[in-house]
Amino acid sequence: MHSFGFLLSRRWLLFALAVALLSWGAWWLGEWQFDRLEQRKDDNAIIRANETQDPAAVEDVLAPGREVREEDEWRVVTATGEYAVEDTVIVRYRTREGIAGVDVVVPLVTDSGTSLLVDRGWLRTQNAGTAEPDDVPAPPSGTVTVSGYVRADGSGDSTTVSDRSTRAIDSDRVGAALDREVYGGFVELRSEDPAPATPLEPVELPELNDGPHFFYGLQWWFFGVLAVFGFGYLAYDERRRGPRGQRPRRTDRTPQATSAP
Repeated sequence: MHSFGFLLSRRWLLFALAVALLSWGAWWLGEWQFDRLEQRKDDNAIIRANETQDPAAVEDVLAPGREVREEDEWRVVTATGEYAVEDTVIVRYRTREGIAGVDVVVPLVTDSGTSLLVDRGWLRTQNAGTAEPDDVPAPPSGTVTVSGYVRADGSGDSTTVSDRSTRAIDSDRVGAALDREVYGGFVELRSEDPAPATPLEPVELPELNDGPHFFYGLQWWFFGVLAVFGFGYLAYDERRRGPRGQRPRRTDRTPQATSAP
């Protein structure tokens, strides 16, 4: 029986450090998944609460230059105005079930002069970036009343607007590109009155479940525990039998037959 003094060797100290870092990383990733689970539960609670509220006038929920409040995400708002078809913006790379497509955003100019960015829906394309603003089905002309789900602006380089197209909607950037005053955030269309001659595919509503975060968190924690257990087992094995490279090798021995005298 050997002692555990070998654990102070350079090889085992480096091994212990690697296991400690791996375990800490697994713990952190597990915590991150559980944080995402709590955030998803909070988001789902907001969506469920907003589903039960009556539609609100857009000016009661959104304002120019103001970010969408977290509690207003997926709130249903209504607005009346005329679509500025000439300022249609294409949102590229909106694939659905492996099918390439784009979203079509058209400003709705309200009586106050402020425009509401309306994501009118999804249009299938040959590939993710071929649609042009002039090629999409036209919205209803004249005065239109719309209702839609409030959505927060995107962020990052994907919100850059070029040639009336973008990869994510940011009201500030779209408004600047179109030289229009717009409400903060945007809405994803629920209904239009009058109805368009050629409707687009409607918005995909979020799934109100907890997602895979709980099981992902457990998996990461299991990996961390497994790493610690493996270290302990290998240390015990070396204490009991010595270093692997110094253990005697087993040889196959065939018993020799002895002849009778």
